[in-house]
Amino acid sequence: MAGIFYFFPSRHSSNEKAVNRYTFSVKKSPALFLDRDGTLIEEVPYLSSPSKTRVLSGVPEALAILQKAGFLLFVVSNQSGIARGLLDEGRLLQIQAEIDRQLGKAGACIDAYYHCPHHPAVGIPPQRRRCNCRKPQPGLLDQAASDFNVDWTRSAGIGDDLRDLQAFAARDIPAILVGTGKGRRTRQKLAESKMEPALFVGHLPESVPWLRRLLSKES
Repeated sequence: MAGIFYFFPSRHSSNEKAVNRYTFSVKKSPALFLDRDGTLIEEVPYLSSPSKTRVLSGVPEALAILQKAGFLLFVVSNQSGIARGLLDEGRLLQIQAEIDRQLGKAGACIDAYYHCPHHPAVGIPPQRRRCNCRKPQPGLLDQAASDFNVDWTRSAGIGDDLRDLQAFAARDIPAILVGTGKGRRTRQKLAESKMEPALFVGHLPESVPWLRRLLSKES
């Protein structure tokens, strides 16, 4: 079983979105692949309650700017709480709806959510298994690229964990590391290995100027 995909209407009407979902235009679109916990929202271990979902300060406004500039917004997240029996798909949908509600106050909306419900060692099959959608594997990114006409040359990924950066690197897109969530510990690990992300920022909104310059790159 591949990573789970949830598709939500955002900037387009439901009819237009449905047509784009299956036929697409020839034109490719740049995409921003977003980790969820610690990057988009406050880090809560195995978050299972919409009431505890808090989008990080400044993120709605930043994503609205980037979406208006032309980025598709995809959330790509490991959700092993499903395999562990701490979360079900219905509750996950409620959390995603709450994220969209908070983002919507600034005029932003996620174009699609992708998550991996698996874990290689806990739970019961089919959730307990090795897969290609659990980051650092790039399966969730590949699923988004097969569902949308993604321009990889003008796309990027943002995350707070080494696994996020590795997934982005697997598809040769710039990896932006944020200092929220696990980000500062991740940066220390990278420094010890003499490695650097394409960009390090204290929190996601600081990446907006850099990402807007990426959009000016010819595909």
